[in-house]
Amino acid sequence: MPNQLTELDENLWTAESSHKFLGVDFGGRMTVVRLRSGKLFLHSPVRLNDSLSRELDALGEVAHIAAPNKFHHLYISDYVDSYPRAKFYAAPGLTEKRRDIRFDGVLSDTEEPDWKDEIKQHLFRGMPAVNEVVFLHVESGTVIISDLIFNFSNDLSAGQSIFAGLIGAYNKPAVSRMSKYIFIRDNEKARESAETILSWEFDRVLLAHKDAVQAGGHEAVRKAFDFLLD
Repeated sequence: MPNQLTELDENLWTAESSHKFLGVDFGGRMTVVRLRSGKLFLHSPVRLNDSLSRELDALGEVAHIAAPNKFHHLYISDYVDSYPRAKFYAAPGLTEKRRDIRFDGVLSDTEEPDWKDEIKQHLFRGMPAVNEVVFLHVESGTVIISDLIFNFSNDLSAGQSIFAGLIGAYNKPAVSRMSKYIFIRDNEKARESAETILSWEFDRVLLAHKDAVQAGGHEAVRKAFDFLLD
C-alpha cells in the first residue's frame, strides 16, 4: 500500500481520503504538523487505518487533534480509541453535538501553550452554524482551512464539476454560495475575521476538500473574501 502521508514542507504533511457528500466524492484532507517538541498536531482527521497509523507513529507522538468546525468530526472517534493519551479539541458548539466524544478543550482565538508561536488560530466569526477555526502554520507560511473556502480545479469527475458549479467554486478558490447566503449571519463580523486572516503571512493554503493552493495563496484568499471586503 502506498504511503498516505505526503510531505509538503519541513514538519508539514497531509493525508487524503475519500469523503462523499450527496453521492459526490470530494475528498477529505488531514493536515499534520510536527511541533518543536516532536509531537504531532492533527487538523481535521480523515479515516484512520493501520497503514496511516503506522506512518503517523513514525513521525512522532500524536498529541493534539483538532476538529476545526461543527462539521469536521466524523472520524474523531477512531483517533480517541487509537490515541488515548492525545488531547482532543473541538470547535465551539461541537461538544454539545458530539457528547459521545471526550474533548479536552474548545478552540478559540487563543493558542494552546503546546503550540503557541508555532500555530496561530482564529475563530471565523459571523457563521455560528459552522464556527470554523482557521489555523496558520507559521514556519511554512501555510493557512489551514476546512469548509470556509473550496477549490475544485483539477481532475474533476462529472459530479464534482456540477457540485463546484453549484457552490461557486469551479476552477477557483471561493467561499461557497451556501456560506455567503445562508451560513454568514453577520457580514461585519465576517469581514473582520477575513481581515485578521489576511493580516497573516502565508503563501500556501491547505483546504479540507479537493485542491490545495501551493503558491499565491494569500492573493487567492483575498479574492475569495472580496465579497466581504468591497
